[in-house]
Amino acid sequence: MGAVGHALALAGSMTWEILWALILGFVLSAVVQAVVRKSTVVRLMGDDRPRTLAVASLLGAASSSCSYAAVALARSLFRKGANFTAAMAFEIGSTNLVVELGVILALLMGWQFTLAEFVGGPIMIVLLAVLFRIFVRKRLLEKAREQADKGLAGSMEGHAAMDMSVQGDGTFWRRLGSPQGFTAVAHVFVMEWAAILRDLVIGLLIAGAIGAWVPDSFWHNFFLTDHPTLSALWGPIVGPFVAILSFVCSIGNVPLAAVLWNGGISFGGVVAFIFADLLILPILNIYRKYYGTRMALVLLGTFYAAMVGAGYLVELIFGVSGLIPTQRSAMVMTEGISWNYTTWLNIAFLVLAAVLLVRFLRTGGREMMRMMGGSPDHQPAEHHGDHGHHHHH
Repeated sequence: MGAVGHALALAGSMTWEILWALILGFVLSAVVQAVVRKSTVVRLMGDDRPRTLAVASLLGAASSSCSYAAVALARSLFRKGANFTAAMAFEIGSTNLVVELGVILALLMGWQFTLAEFVGGPIMIVLLAVLFRIFVRKRLLEKAREQADKGLAGSMEGHAAMDMSVQGDGTFWRRLGSPQGFTAVAHVFVMEWAAILRDLVIGLLIAGAIGAWVPDSFWHNFFLTDHPTLSALWGPIVGPFVAILSFVCSIGNVPLAAVLWNGGISFGGVVAFIFADLLILPILNIYRKYYGTRMALVLLGTFYAAMVGAGYLVELIFGVSGLIPTQRSAMVMTEGISWNYTTWLNIAFLVLAAVLLVRFLRTGGREMMRMMGGSPDHQPAEHHGDHGHHHHH
């Protein structure tokens, strides 16, 4: 039991370290989603020109951070007429360029990793766009669209279909400050948590277990730590494989990245590992349902190549600039909780989360929860018209 206790203690202390940051990230994300309408998003993603791809990745960064919801949302944008490459850029942005991911990377691993994330993400999108130009033929796209239009359910479909933004006009601040704005933020906030919670818990438990039970010597050998050049070449190639096998999506894989970094994976390897949340086995299966087997295989190949390429370029850029941390001391190994600024921040943000949760439950949140898994074609009703108040049951 001592070993299990040790693993759980590590998982618990990691959770405590990142709690306030997670809440902050989800609040910021909810604020943006509450005022950006989905119809606007589709309109801005009609082709695969560089400017469109940049806009698509920014819109992604302003949206959900759950890999499953991002993948479902990308398909729904594609079905409504968005360009396929733009939809994929949106998907990468919404899992790898979101605020909450950057904040947690900075807390657990250091600001250099946050910077690497935001440098590597756009590089990966550019590489992917080039690979799509070469490998994704018109016929394959038509087949993918036919398959997408069948509307087979993946995961988090209902969540992706909901437009929880505030309807009506007015400035950003005016819409946000209205009662409907408060309701919209509360709805998005709680739904995002519900979408990510399972993966986050699994990620923390896996990281705790690996941190407690797998000796560093195993990772040192596996990542070829004693051969710096080989290690830098090997890291980005093997990083995505570890991610694919660990099954953990988006934010849930940061705690594991911290364990791998302490174990000796290269800097670029960490970046490739984090990006690979879009290739985990359950998501590959969803691609197959959404776009057909051939397109799923093309996505596996192109995404993997783009991740490895982004890992190498980040390693090179950061190596030349002297930005790669020399100490491998990611926050994994501190067991227990001490009374410090983290504690105060956690208390403050937990209060904020409680306020949003109460608002959610008082404004029809339970029905939304039930629709979350829903089917992609069941468009839930608009939530935030004038009925912010009389939704009690």
